[in-house]
Amino acid sequence: MTETAEIPVDKLTRAEAAAELARLAAEIARHDRLYYIEAAPEISDAEYDRLWLRNKAIEQRFPDLVRPDSPSLRVGAPPSEAFAKVAHRVPMLSLANAFDDADLSEFLTRVRRFLGLDEDAAVTLVGEPKIDGLSAAVHYHGGRFVLGATRGDGQVGEDVTANLRTIRDLPLRLRGDDVPEVIELRGEVYMTRTEFEALNAERAAAGEPPFANPRNAAAGSLRQLDSRITARRKLHFFAYAWGEVSRPFADSHWEALARFRDWGLRVNPLARRCADEAAAIALYREIAEARARLDYEIDGVVYKVDRLDWQERLGMVSRAPRWAIARKFPAEQAETRLLAIEIQVGRTGALTPVARLEPVTVGGVVVSNATLHNEDEIARKDARVGDWVVVQRAGDVIPQVVRVLTDRRPPGTEPFVFPDHCPVCDSHAVREEGEAVRRCTGGLICPAQRVERLRHFVSRDAFDIEGLGEKQIAAFFRDGLIEEPADIFTLARRAETFDPPLAAREGWGEKSVENLFRAIEARRRIPLDRFIYALGIRHVGQATARLLAKTYGSLTTFLNEMGRADDPEGEARAALENIDGIGPKVAATLADFFAEPHNVAVVSDLKNEVTVEDFVEPQGETPLAGKTIVFTGALETMTRAEAKARAEALGAKVAGSVSRKTDYVVVGADAGSKAAKARALGVATLSEDEWRSLAGIA
Repeated sequence: MTETAEIPVDKLTRAEAAAELARLAAEIARHDRLYYIEAAPEISDAEYDRLWLRNKAIEQRFPDLVRPDSPSLRVGAPPSEAFAKVAHRVPMLSLANAFDDADLSEFLTRVRRFLGLDEDAAVTLVGEPKIDGLSAAVHYHGGRFVLGATRGDGQVGEDVTANLRTIRDLPLRLRGDDVPEVIELRGEVYMTRTEFEALNAERAAAGEPPFANPRNAAAGSLRQLDSRITARRKLHFFAYAWGEVSRPFADSHWEALARFRDWGLRVNPLARRCADEAAAIALYREIAEARARLDYEIDGVVYKVDRLDWQERLGMVSRAPRWAIARKFPAEQAETRLLAIEIQVGRTGALTPVARLEPVTVGGVVVSNATLHNEDEIARKDARVGDWVVVQRAGDVIPQVVRVLTDRRPPGTEPFVFPDHCPVCDSHAVREEGEAVRRCTGGLICPAQRVERLRHFVSRDAFDIEGLGEKQIAAFFRDGLIEEPADIFTLARRAETFDPPLAAREGWGEKSVENLFRAIEARRRIPLDRFIYALGIRHVGQATARLLAKTYGSLTTFLNEMGRADDPEGEARAALENIDGIGPKVAATLADFFAEPHNVAVVSDLKNEVTVEDFVEPQGETPLAGKTIVFTGALETMTRAEAKARAEALGAKVAGSVSRKTDYVVVGADAGSKAAKARALGVATLSEDEWRSLAGIA
């Protein structure tokens, strides 16, 4: 114990107070680690409290000496107005799913094929329990915790630094001399079952509604504007990955987890290195068997390729890494009665049957609605109103009807007749050849489609406008306040004409209206890929929208080329179809969308209200950024898939055929007509060695 520890608080000099605060921060952090991470406390609660109260008293006497790693930050801060946005320098990706042993085996086959390995080559995996919580990123500079954010849409999250500081098993300062100067650690925020039950008991006693499950409780707690509430909720954190980092710190994922432990972070104790597929399957069974005994919720096992150099080569596809997969646990099931079958109309006109159920608890969540997918599924299952059915939450998320218990069918039930007209606008509903979905032909005259398109427009992965959810969009559309996307951005200008005023509407007030207008203003600038996705064009998801943005670069170019793509024999349509990942079907859908005058008018009005930013590759400039590349022939040092992934990671566009707009054709062994066409058009050709040099591959 240092000399300053013996000096009463009111006798400390300023220098002594600073030294004592440094000692107390380190001492309390050590005891936090012993108690929360290692489960091996050295002192009593009373002794711990005395340390904490001494720290508090010194800070009250010398408020300007409060340290960034002060234990007082664990109790939270006064409420903030809203969460700031945080752009992830390295995207926080989703995971592909496996549901059985065969899926895991296929994953390993894909890894070997991509890397060009032998069929029986060993691929070591690391398996970790998949925590059912909320993903978060925690930034450390010089070993100190400086910023924390939610995952958000994977590209942009919310600044929840004050809330993450309250988590006692998340160190405010990392231990050791080998911590990179800058590192962003990623993991899962969760609430234990014990603390969840205590919280719900507390809420029930206060007359407040209970949380449905620990995940919802953790998510709600982490997104509190008042971090003092978060501090009382007792959240926890398991570290499992990293994003931005100033220097390499491990050669394998298993080694990285060991570094995390050394630095004072919690890593799940059930994580294990698996030398082969059999060991990976055995770990899954072991964790599944232990699931019920754990004091936290898990919904599967995540497998990651252990070698980090292989992870880098594998890269990602769409929004998921090629080097990881989540093996999900079987969904929990329950039996209940089917009370009604209702038809919902989506933004693309799809008629989706929804089962209205007698409420039943499935996997800790009360379910009263479930999907029946489409009319073929209803016919196959012979689902009838009044039937007893088995319901499960697919992937522990989306409720679905699994099967009908025909042996319990009550007398007098009738087969369900699927409508051939839209239940909203009465337009014909038709099925295109080869499709299971029946669609309303009413298009934008159908109110349901217009409402769903507006809901999609403001959704998190599109314009992400806080305060405009499904309920608000439906109400504003019903009352004629918002009919097209541009109307959202003129809402504030038109608000004075509304009768009754917005603030007088049910569920609204002066403050909520003010917050809505502020949220709308904050979305007047948007990246090109999010803008394209927000339009709700059929077949154009986030990955396709990003591919289009990357190809065309600016909104002006994109709209010009889409306008010209209406000619199926024209150059613009050919160029669109030639984009690797687009193809004739998506190209035709895009051309049809922009050939519709109403859609063009909607986009034109929207352009007058927002600024669409040109697409920018997050990796920065490379010799291949913006170039169009075609690969032909067999490559000897890497697979075609790996070469394509590398090109795209460097900002290039990979096309399937050669045209005058092609920049390079990489010619491998036994190249065919593409190489000849490149020479005829004067397009530059590269040998495999030249390609590797240009791509920076050693």
